[in-house]
Amino acid sequence: MQGLIGRGLGDMVLGPETVFVVDLLAIFAVYVIVNLSLNLEFGYTGIPNFGKVLAVGAGAFVAASVPGRIFASIAGIEGDYIADNLLIVSQLNVWLVDNVGIGFAVFFLTLGIAAAVGGGLGLITSYPAIRLRGDYLAITLLAFGESIRIIGNNFTPLVGGTLGVQIPDPLSFLPNDIRFPIATLGLVLIAIVVFVYSERMIRSPLGRLLRAVRDNEIAADSLGKNSRHIRIKIIVVSAALAAIGGALYAFYVGGTIAFAYDRASWTFWPFLMILIGGLANNKGIVFGTFIFVLIRKLIIFFKDSLEGFVPFDVVWLDFLLLGIILLAVLLYRPQGIFTEKPTPT
Repeated sequence: MQGLIGRGLGDMVLGPETVFVVDLLAIFAVYVIVNLSLNLEFGYTGIPNFGKVLAVGAGAFVAASVPGRIFASIAGIEGDYIADNLLIVSQLNVWLVDNVGIGFAVFFLTLGIAAAVGGGLGLITSYPAIRLRGDYLAITLLAFGESIRIIGNNFTPLVGGTLGVQIPDPLSFLPNDIRFPIATLGLVLIAIVVFVYSERMIRSPLGRLLRAVRDNEIAADSLGKNSRHIRIKIIVVSAALAAIGGALYAFYVGGTIAFAYDRASWTFWPFLMILIGGLANNKGIVFGTFIFVLIRKLIIFFKDSLEGFVPFDVVWLDFLLLGIILLAVLLYRPQGIFTEKPTPT
């Protein structure tokens, strides 16, 4: 989650406080998108998707493999996109300065492809997994989630294997001191759109149906509702949203490497965030996400100064403290900060 920015926030002319806030809001916006999709699955429908990293990683891999090749084809830049990645991407960033319209068109096309790939993977994983319940379903989805990192590490033409790839920057025409603030603003606006979409969904008859399937699937089936199809559809929609979040994160950090999309960062942390905020409550999800991202960034920012005060390597400090937070939430506030409430249509 940190240290992956290919173009680097360190290249900005802004002060450290501004850089901290800009990066905080960007990571927060990406996680809001991912967590809202997870809340649709787990909070409203009761699907314990421990393979959320599959859709997020798929979106990031699309961003790493598709737009650069499209740009290179249009610009007439030849070479092996993986082997000559740094050279090709540097040339493309120069080319994009004079081709802003093409840059944005391919950017939004990439988001659409990412959503389609994420939704397709959600459909594929839903059929064998949807027949299971509880722990068996969670373990099956967890196994699916692990596959994306293994494929990315071992299939080099996709995202460069263990070395990763850089991604062309559609905002390369902007000066360094405003490029990342503008990118962060775009991420926040997209997160707001996803929030509004999720709110409208759960305030519709579909939202009430999701709760019915979660609370008593047999009762929902007895009333003529096909709960199996509903669960499949919500997995597909949620996977598409999560893939968009993964693609946006890859564009923001400027590169993709397979091991960055692990189950801790993109499955367990999202579950912790929605547990802190409160399940089946989108406002709680936003609040829990902000609290988590803020605490983790503060820990990462200040942990070096605590090196002499803790009896272990400070590398593990954020994991230990956030683990303590999880235990405290489960013991003393299992329903989260914001509890689920009836949502008027």
